[in-house]
Amino acid sequence: MPIKLSKTVAALPTQFFATLVAKVNQKIASGADVINLGQGNPDQPTPDTVIEATISALKNPETHKYSGFRGNQNFKQAAADFYQTQYGVVLDPETEIAVLAGTKIGLVELPLALLNPGETLVLPDPGYPDYLSGVALAHVKQALVALEAENGYLPDYTKWSEDLKQEAKLLYLNYPNNPTGAQATTAFFDETVRVAKEADFGVVHDFAYGALGDGTKKPVSFMQAKGAKEVGIELYTFSKTYNMAGWRLGFAVGNKTMIEAINRLQDHLFVGIFPALQEAGIAALQDEVQLVTIAKQYVTRRQAFIKAAEKINWHAYPSDGAFYCWMPVPKTMTSQEFSDLLLDKVAVATAPGIGFGVQGEGYVRIGLTVSKERLIEAVERIGTLGLF
Repeated sequence: MPIKLSKTVAALPTQFFATLVAKVNQKIASGADVINLGQGNPDQPTPDTVIEATISALKNPETHKYSGFRGNQNFKQAAADFYQTQYGVVLDPETEIAVLAGTKIGLVELPLALLNPGETLVLPDPGYPDYLSGVALAHVKQALVALEAENGYLPDYTKWSEDLKQEAKLLYLNYPNNPTGAQATTAFFDETVRVAKEADFGVVHDFAYGALGDGTKKPVSFMQAKGAKEVGIELYTFSKTYNMAGWRLGFAVGNKTMIEAINRLQDHLFVGIFPALQEAGIAALQDEVQLVTIAKQYVTRRQAFIKAAEKINWHAYPSDGAFYCWMPVPKTMTSQEFSDLLLDKVAVATAPGIGFGVQGEGYVRIGLTVSKERLIEAVERIGTLGLF
């Protein structure tokens, strides 16, 4: 009997970033000097403080054993201390924090933990493509809400139909936003809490770029909104803030019931996170210098890219969060056509906006994950095509 995929696995969407990486690698294999602006993978090394803490932990035989279920207490305490120091938010380490092997796992497993088959998960459009994986695995419905430039790429709750409000069980948000770089305000998060309470749905805030603002003030945490813990949780990753993308470490904070749902599911799926990795996370959370350094780095790169792009009459959407620039494509082309053209003709890789949803059409996402000099060179290459 031939082996077949399960219906669940067969229903999983094509992995957008895997397809993008394959195209880039094919171009590199041809001998081209590709400037890869299509990725969200930090190019800088993990801070020395984290490396040194990891080496020390690895030399301790106690870290070679299984970790405790639901994470080690000292790591969760460090996460609680971080939130109190950075955002003034008080958290119970035992009941309001869940340890994650990277926040992508949390985002994909949450529909399994919180929704029943057939219930509705509300997702932003444009938004992080991997949110869709959780829809397929949990056999839930998805409802896409348009994020529009005119509203700062924030959901406009006044445009939600009564049917959507009644059907919604869980809403995903992400600010600073991938792919647009838009930021949320305290007033928006306060409104989100109010609407969630009235319509009786939960909120999940993906705070992956929480340290990456305009260099003068920190982006707003959803947990800072009054009543946020009554309706939702927030996920924080080490990948972007601490250049630890390959380490796969993060955590969720907030609503006790939602945290318990994550922990109970993970009791069966993962048991725990490598103890030495948790020690590395503690060192990262205590490194306040990195928080300032990383934000300034991307501000400098963003300014350099935007200034260079303006010289060829290519104007960015005015955002100052995450490490992306959201750039319009020529009106005669789709985002995929434009992205393919840049890779083919001038060896510059970008992420086409359509990969983030229908509302992403008309733009490409530029990742500021190469040096300032390479960003400027990428624009100069694009300028030779005379498209703007």
